[in-house]
Amino acid sequence: MLNIVIFGAPGSGKGTQSERIIQKYGLYHISTGEILRSEIENKSALGLIAEEYISQGHLVPDQLVIDMLAELIDKTAHNKGYIFDGFPRTLSQSKALDDMLRERNTSIAAVFSLSVEEEELISRLLKRGETCGRCDDNLETIQNRLTVYKEQTEPLIEYYKKKGKLFKVKGLGSIEDIFESITEVIDRLSY
Repeated sequence: MLNIVIFGAPGSGKGTQSERIIQKYGLYHISTGEILRSEIENKSALGLIAEEYISQGHLVPDQLVIDMLAELIDKTAHNKGYIFDGFPRTLSQSKALDDMLRERNTSIAAVFSLSVEEEELISRLLKRGETCGRCDDNLETIQNRLTVYKEQTEPLIEYYKKKGKLFKVKGLGSIEDIFESITEVIDRLSY
C-alpha cells in the first residue's frame, strides 16, 4: 500500500501536486477538512462530537480526527493507498497517524516536503487571493499562517527525516518539473 504525506507552507503547491499524484497512482485523497465537514453533515456519532467542539470555537481534538481517519481507512481498505492532505500538522498528530496505520499493518511510505522561499509564497497567495477571491489570502492572514506553519509543522521535517521517509522537493519551477521530482521518488519505492 502506498501512503504519502505531502506538506509545505501555504502556497507551496501541495494541492496541485496532490491532484497529480492521485491521478497517476490511483491513491485515495484524504483531506481532514473534508472528512470533518462530511461527518458533521452526515450527523455521524464522531461528526456530532466534532461539531460540538467547532461550534464552541475549539479545535477538534487529535484523537477524534484520528478516529475519523481510521474509520475512513477501514471503509476504503481496498485502495492502492492514500495521500494525506493537511494532516498531520503537528508532531503529536504524526505519531498518532503512525500508530493508527501500524494497527492496520501499513505505514507512511514517503513524506514530500515542498520548499519555497517565503517571498514567493506570499506572492503566490496574494495572487491567488486576487484571482480566486479567497478572503484568507491577505497579507496579515498569510503571515500568520506562515508563522503557524513554521512553529507547528516544520518540526515534522526532522521527525520524518529520522525515519528515512522525508523527501525534500524544491517547489519552484514548472508544475511538471516539480511533479517529475516527486514521481522519481515514488517510482523507486517498493510498496
